[in-house]
Amino acid sequence: MLAKIGKDGHNENKCFYIKKGFSVGKKKGLQRIKEYADNQVLLIALGAHNDNLKRLEKKLGVDIKTRGNQITIQGEEEAVEHAFSAMDKIYAVAKKKGDIDNSDIDNALHISEGRKMTSKEKQTVSEEEDLTLRTRKRHIQPRSQMQAEYVRAMRDYEMVFGLGPAGTGKTFLAVAKAVSLMIEGQIDKIILSRPAVEAGENLGFLPGDLKEKIDPYLRPLYDALYEMLPHDVVDKKLETGEIEVAPLAFMRGRTLTNAMVILDEAQNTTSMQMKMFLTRMGENSRMVINGDLSQTDLPRGVQSGLADALDVLRNVKEIAVVTFTEKDVVRHGLVSAIVKAYDKRYASRKGLVG
Repeated sequence: MLAKIGKDGHNENKCFYIKKGFSVGKKKGLQRIKEYADNQVLLIALGAHNDNLKRLEKKLGVDIKTRGNQITIQGEEEAVEHAFSAMDKIYAVAKKKGDIDNSDIDNALHISEGRKMTSKEKQTVSEEEDLTLRTRKRHIQPRSQMQAEYVRAMRDYEMVFGLGPAGTGKTFLAVAKAVSLMIEGQIDKIILSRPAVEAGENLGFLPGDLKEKIDPYLRPLYDALYEMLPHDVVDKKLETGEIEVAPLAFMRGRTLTNAMVILDEAQNTTSMQMKMFLTRMGENSRMVINGDLSQTDLPRGVQSGLADALDVLRNVKEIAVVTFTEKDVVRHGLVSAIVKAYDKRYASRKGLVG
């Protein structure tokens, strides 16, 4: 059995079965070997002291051994297939990024889950290189199918709504897309905005001047920028106005041209604020509106501008809407479990109320 074929016509990675049909518990088992082409990349994929393999073993209940460039996996047939599929993904990420972290392992497991990929999933994997977002400090690629859909939407549409829980990479990828467009010379300005919704504290009672009062609300946007660009470059572009990080209220009365404009935490806008923001769009501009409708901090009885906009604009074909779920969370594995637990609690309470 042969895997990927290299550009020169040779087999880049070879794989073959050496034993099949033995018993593992009550199910038929499988032992499979695969040889990977690049030993240095494989070492990165394996992790220090083979820690990444140990993580796969624990998650999938398989036994994994290494010998040179060969990986041997033994266990139940479905688990072995799943493990090699995940291993292929980890190897590919190691080749592109030059390093691997735990979130890469978890995402590889998620993408390979079930293993019978649809044609759309195969397209996602095959086009990952084309979806790379290149910034000064790092090259960023989608870590899941839905992230790939989101990056494609930002490439193909001038206005994109990204919906879903925290940790799915909505803001991070949007900022990466904006930085990559600026580096390519396609836009002149990046504008990042959030509604400064008070959560238990009145802004007037917080210490400091207006900037010091508002900056904590905008901190996640600064953090994302510093992930993409050197600190001094970000500071310089903030001074010159090429990058602007501002509360939503500062958008009023402006027409934003040759820019990528990102609105974060959009669930905390009112309907009027959302309309104001959406109508700021000017020539050669793109907008990304991100939010999580389950985390609204608006006063009781106030409709979310995000929910209202999705309803009003549902028939506008030129707008893309990408919806993430807890399965798309790319932070620590526990975050996905936490989001799922809270969603279950809210669904249960909603059912009781209804």
